[in-house]
Amino acid sequence: MVHSKVQAVTERIIERSEETRSQYLAQVDRAHFEGRAASHLSCGNLAHAIAASSDEDKKLIASGRGPNLAIVNAYNDMLSAHQPYGGYPPLLKEAAARNGATAQVAGGVPAMCDGVTQGRAGMELSLFSRDVIAMSTAIALSHDVFEGGMFLGICDKIVPGLVIGALAFGHLPAVFVPAGPMPTGISNSEKARVRQLYAEGKVGRKELLESESASYHSPGTCTFYGTANSNQMLVEIMGLQLPGSSFINPGTDLRNAMTSEAVKQLVQITEPSRHTPIAKVLSEKTFVNGIVGLLATGGSTNHTLHLVAMARAAGIQITWQDMAELSDVVPLLCHVYPNGTADINHFAAAGGMQFLIRELLGAGLLHNDVHTVLGDSGMEAYCEDPFLDEDKTGVVWRPTVEETGDADILRPVSDPFSDHGGLQLLDGNIGRSVIKVSAIKPEFRKVKAPAIVFDSQDQLLERFKAGELEKDFVAVVRFQGPQANGMPELHKLTPTLGVLQDRGFKVALITDGRMSGASGKVPAAIHVSPEAVEGGPIAKIREGDLIELDADAGVLRAHVDDVELEQRQPAECDLSGSARGMGRELFTNMRAIASGAESGASILY
Repeated sequence: MVHSKVQAVTERIIERSEETRSQYLAQVDRAHFEGRAASHLSCGNLAHAIAASSDEDKKLIASGRGPNLAIVNAYNDMLSAHQPYGGYPPLLKEAAARNGATAQVAGGVPAMCDGVTQGRAGMELSLFSRDVIAMSTAIALSHDVFEGGMFLGICDKIVPGLVIGALAFGHLPAVFVPAGPMPTGISNSEKARVRQLYAEGKVGRKELLESESASYHSPGTCTFYGTANSNQMLVEIMGLQLPGSSFINPGTDLRNAMTSEAVKQLVQITEPSRHTPIAKVLSEKTFVNGIVGLLATGGSTNHTLHLVAMARAAGIQITWQDMAELSDVVPLLCHVYPNGTADINHFAAAGGMQFLIRELLGAGLLHNDVHTVLGDSGMEAYCEDPFLDEDKTGVVWRPTVEETGDADILRPVSDPFSDHGGLQLLDGNIGRSVIKVSAIKPEFRKVKAPAIVFDSQDQLLERFKAGELEKDFVAVVRFQGPQANGMPELHKLTPTLGVLQDRGFKVALITDGRMSGASGKVPAAIHVSPEAVEGGPIAKIREGDLIELDADAGVLRAHVDDVELEQRQPAECDLSGSARGMGRELFTNMRAIASGAESGASILY
C-alpha cells in the first residue's frame, strides 16, 4: 500500500497536470501509427534513409518485418563517462540483427564535462546545453524512420536533455543504455583533504593534480554521487533502463551483456502486443518515484531543476513544494560522497539500486503500478540483481541481498541515516531556494550572521586570499542565475568555505546560481528565485544585513524591516563579461528567455 503522503502528493500532481498531460497524450496519439515506418515513407524518403546501410539491412527495413531502432549517442572521448560509447554502435547493431531488427545512429548530441569547465567561462553554457541536447535529440529522431530509440548518455545535462528530446517523440519506445562508473581510485576523503590543503596554500598544483588524476583515472563515470550518478539512479528507478544496469563498470562481460540485453528488450516493447512508448513509462507516478529516489539517496540538487523540466516535457507539472513534502516522509538511506566517504562502486557492492528499491517499495514509498522498459510488470523486477548466464553472453536476474553489505553506506528503511530526505525547501523574504542537507552535520544547519555580498565567486576567493573572511558571515553570491549568465555551478567556493568552517567560523552560502551534486558540508541555499537580474530580493541585500539560514525549519530570511526591504532599489551588475567569448554570444537569446529555477530554468517550457 502506498504511503498516504506519497499518494496525496501524487494525486495533487495528477490534478494540477490534468490539462497539460491530456494535451501531451493527445499529441502522442496523433503521432502514433500502426506498422513499420517504412510503410509510411515515399520511395525517395526511404532510399535516402537506407542508402548507406548494408544490403541485409536495406532489405529488412524495406520489408517492414523488423523494427528499425534509432541510436542517439552522446559519445566523445574527452568525457570519461562517455568515452566507452565510441564502441557501442557496432555492439548495438549486432544485437539488433540477432533479434530481427536493424539499428542506425540517428544522430549525436553534445556532451560537455562540468568537471573540465568548473570555474571557467565555458561553465556558463552548461545548463543551456541540456535544452540544446533536447533539440538535437529531436532533430535526430525527426527523420521519422524509427520504431524505437536507444539513448546513450550519462552525465549532468545529457540525460535530462535526452529525456526531454525523447518525450517529444513520446509515441516511440525508448531504452537508456548506460556505460557505468570507472573503478575506484583514491578515497574521496583523501581527494577532499588535498583540495582543502590547496585552498589553504599548503600544497601546490603538482600535488593537487596528482591527487585529482588518481581519482579521475580511467574511462567511466566519476565515482562520487553527483549529478551523473544521480542521473543513473533516476533513469533506473523511473524504469527507463534495465534493472541493475546503472553501476556496472565499463568493459566488463556483464556490462557488454547488459548492453545487448537492452537492445533485445527494446525490440520486444516495439511489438504491437507489448508496445510501451516512453510517454506511457514516464507518468505522474513515475516522476514521484524519481523524486523519492533522489531524496532517499541524497542526490544532486541539479535535479530540482531537471526533474521539473523533464516532467513538463511529458505534460506533468511538479514543484519544489512537492519535493519538500515528500522529503518529510522519505528517509535518507544512503551515504555516498559527498554525503559520506564511500563511492558509487561501494554503494553498488553494498546492495545498490536493487536493495534501495526493494526497501522503498516495501515501505510503500514507491508506486508499483507503473510501466517500465520491461512493460507493465511494475517495480518488483527492479529488486533483482543481474548476473551472466552459464554461457557468459546473456543475463539472468536473481533476488537481491536480504541485508545491506555495509550499513555505513546503505541502510534499510527501518534504520535510516535520517528520517528526512536529502533535500529541503527554504522560503523567506530573500526568495525560495533549495538546500542539500544530507551532507551537512546537524550543528551546521543553522547560521545567523552578517551578509558579505559578492557578484561572482572570484570576488569571494580574492577576499579569502586577502585574509578578509576570517569571521562568521553569510556569503551572498548573486547575478549567477539563468538570465544573468546561464547559472553556472560554483564549485570553486566549496573548498574555501569548508576551510573557514573548519577554522570554527559560522559560514553559509546564498546564491541564485548552482552547486549541484558536489554540494558539501557547508550550508548552501542555491537556486534562489527570483534571481538577482530579475530584481529579486537577493539583489536588495546589503553588506552587513543579518541573514538567517535554518535548513531544519526551512527558513531563508534577511532580518531587515519589510518596508525598508521593499523600498530598496535592486543592485545592478555589469554582466558584459559574460556576454561574449567561449561561445557565450551564441546563447544571448537563451539567457533572455530562460525561465526561473523553480520552473526548470528552461528555454523550452
